[in-house]
Amino acid sequence: MEHEEVKTFLGLEENIKGPFDIVILPIPYEMTTSYREGTEFGPKACIDASSQVELYDKKMEVDLPCGFKIHTSKPWNNEVPNLKEALSSISKFCTPWMDGKQFPIILGGEHGLLFPLIEAVKIHPRINQELERLTIVQIDAHADLRDELNGERFSHGTVIRRVLDAGVGNVIQIGVRTYSSEEEEIIRNDERVNTWFARDLININHNLSDWDLMIEEIKNIEGPIWLTFDVDGLDGSLVPATGTPVPGGLSYWGSIEIIESLFSAKGAEIIGADINEISTSQGTNLTEFSAALIATKILACHIANNISK
Repeated sequence: MEHEEVKTFLGLEENIKGPFDIVILPIPYEMTTSYREGTEFGPKACIDASSQVELYDKKMEVDLPCGFKIHTSKPWNNEVPNLKEALSSISKFCTPWMDGKQFPIILGGEHGLLFPLIEAVKIHPRINQELERLTIVQIDAHADLRDELNGERFSHGTVIRRVLDAGVGNVIQIGVRTYSSEEEEIIRNDERVNTWFARDLININHNLSDWDLMIEEIKNIEGPIWLTFDVDGLDGSLVPATGTPVPGGLSYWGSIEIIESLFSAKGAEIIGADINEISTSQGTNLTEFSAALIATKILACHIANNISK
């Protein structure tokens, strides 16, 4: 794919010279799609849509970027011969931005990109090659805990299994509502995995609010955190063009509460985030706009935390 000149996230004017506070990394990765294709076009579509997002957030008194230096990187070059080379190339592309000197926000691309991201984040000073220190907070309709999908072990549907194999200490899953018996067994028996199912979070008939319990848990996370936000974690009505839109998902405002609560966790440090499975909507542009809003909220929460320090 030939790369045209990169538009900037939120349409902001950017200085090409670093150092930067926040870097936006577009990764148009698509190699193991199992249903609807199009995620390779998602990062660009998200950046295009972001130019229509308001720059004001209630957490700040002034418009974004609030004096912080944001850099929108050229996209990862997806002209690679095979899956193995693609994963290696993504890791190399991201590694220079994982040293803790800037906050990386990755726009994808299918969810399989998480594995090379986590390989790259090993250099972060809070990780220091010891992935058991890391907690991944995963917003997703799917558990992604299969050992293989369509014969492939490094797939968008296996990526959480692979990062656990790589040594990640804990995964908190939020919004899961479609999974296999193989994945349910792991959810039940692997102490590193804590899954909050969408049916329990949204069921208003519960006497004890699972939603409140989930929010309380993420407010009490400690240590380094990576946030991986698969947009199909949102209800399918909000992301109709994503690869596998699923009904019964999180609302927009519910997702905002999760993000804000995560960034308010006093003992935690969110060291980066990815928003993945973005694709392009016909007519409404709703999927990419929803993704742009989520990415902007993550950026705003990171800036708010650093303004308050």
